[in-house]
Order: sequence, then C-alpha cells, then structure tokens
Amino acid sequence: MAKEKRKSTKNSEDWSLLKQLCEVQAPSGHEKPMKDFLLKYIKQAKKNWVSKPTIIEGDEFQDCLILKFGKPRTAIFAHMDSIGFTVRYFNQLLSIGSPDADMGTKLVGQDSLGPIECELEFDKEDHAFYKFGRLIERGTPLTYKIDFRVSEEFIETAYLDNRLGIYNALKVAETLKDGVIIFSCWEEHGGGSVGYLADFIYKKWGVRQALISDITWITEGVEHGKGAAISLRDRNIPRRSFVDKIIRLAQENEIPYQLEVEGMGSSDGGELQRSPYPFDWCFVGAPELGPHTPNEKVHKKDIDSMIALYTCLMKKL
Repeated sequence: MAKEKRKSTKNSEDWSLLKQLCEVQAPSGHEKPMKDFLLKYIKQAKKNWVSKPTIIEGDEFQDCLILKFGKPRTAIFAHMDSIGFTVRYFNQLLSIGSPDADMGTKLVGQDSLGPIECELEFDKEDHAFYKFGRLIERGTPLTYKIDFRVSEEFIETAYLDNRLGIYNALKVAETLKDGVIIFSCWEEHGGGSVGYLADFIYKKWGVRQALISDITWITEGVEHGKGAAISLRDRNIPRRSFVDKIIRLAQENEIPYQLEVEGMGSSDGGELQRSPYPFDWCFVGAPELGPHTPNEKVHKKDIDSMIALYTCLMKKL
C-alpha cells in the first residue's frame, strides 16, 4: 500500500479556532450554544473544503449535528458537551459529569440578571458551593473560566476534552470526500444521543464503522508526544479485528501512535456497542494530563498525529 506522508500542523499554529471552541459554554444538556457556533463556522468554512457536506439538524436530532460527505462508509463521533456545575438552591452546586477542580477555581456563566464570574468552594463534607455577590438563579450552568495557554510543545486549558475532538473533526472535514461527522450530546453525563444517531446513519446510509474523536488520559503506559492513543479497550471492548485494521493503517502510513489498555472510562463508543446495530468502533484520541480539571494539557505532536491518523482512516477504512 502506498505510504502517505504525515501532514504537519506547523502551518496551522494559529490556534484561534480551538481557543474559540474552548470558550463556548456548553456543558451536558446545554449544547445548543456549541451547535450554533459550529453551524456558523461550518457555513463559512465549507467554501474552502474539498467537498461540501450536507448539513443535517433539526428537532428530531435535538441539539446534535450531522455532516454527510459523499458516500459515507465511516462516521466520526465527537461530543460537544463538557463537564461543569448546575446551581442548586442558595449557593449549592451539583456536578455535571465529573469535574475535578480546587477551591478557588473561577467559574463563569450567565443568568437573567447578567454575567457571572464566581469562585468554587467546598465544605468539610466536600459538597460544592459558589462564592458570589448575589444568589445565582437555580438551574444556571457554570463552567471553568478559560485560561488558554500555548507553549512551544503544549496547549493547556480547560475543556480540551472534548473541544480538541471537535477541532480534529473540523480539520479532517477540510479534505474529507466520503464520510459522516457527528457532533453528539450528553457524553459527559450519561449519554443518550448516540443511540438515535446510530439508528439514523445505519438505516440511511448503511454506515456501521465509527471512530470516536475524544481525548484520553496520560497514564503509566500512555505518554505525551508519542502520538494519538488507539484504545484496545476501556470499560467497553471494541471488536479486535476492526482495531487491528486501524493499527495496520497507522503503521503502513508511518503515523505515530500509542496503544491504550484501560479498565475504566467510557465514551460514545460504549453507546454504539450497546446499540442494536452491528457497529465497529474504536476510540482514537490524543492523551491529556489533568482530565476534567481547569488545566488539561496536550502535546502538539499528539494533535498532529490525531489529525493525520483520522485523515488517513477516513480515506482507507
């Protein structure tokens, strides 16, 4: 098989799109702001894409978004939501997903009285509260204040999980001829959208292969700068023959990668595996340090690897 040179991200050192994605407040259940941002971006950017996608959205898909290119064989799933907090009563907070932040972390949001920037506090029983000059309306979602930092080797900010997964999908879209890109909801807080999205793409186009464009963890076996992680398993176990195809394509095209083996954690792939359709799926994503904290950290080489690998796989799977 012909070798495909790995594309470098050196000519795309403008990280403004990723920064904008991180700054959109869209915790689980409140994904509409991210959907609106993506629709606006895609309608402008697609003029310069190799193929023009069909944009599919509407009430029957709730706040999810589907981009269909050509004759799709494989789908990319990238969840739009993030972790965060919901204001309860008085100054109490409830977690959305599993945030991991220290006392004093800055949280932002907005209610009918105006913009909010408050501080996270904990009591002796580790219950979460906010510190602010007034009561915040109950039900208001709060997320980490973004401090986007770029160094020679790393990007560090809140919400690289999963704004980097979305960024990857948008970069792959620039040259994609055949495929489906799906922006899903609720992944961080129990899921729920992937089942009906899988039903649609399977029945509509016969698509039954999927790549999960999400971010994984730095562990004792997965390191910074060694390439995107191809996950052999987490709490769920994908079909090994499908994962082996992905590994073979990475090797043949000389794209750096790491193999991940974990016994916990899940993704949109878990929902695909539990669906009534015969989906093959694999989680492929850059690893980060500090998951679900305000300071998630990813190596630029791993972003480079992730984009190159997805571009290759969408052509050849």
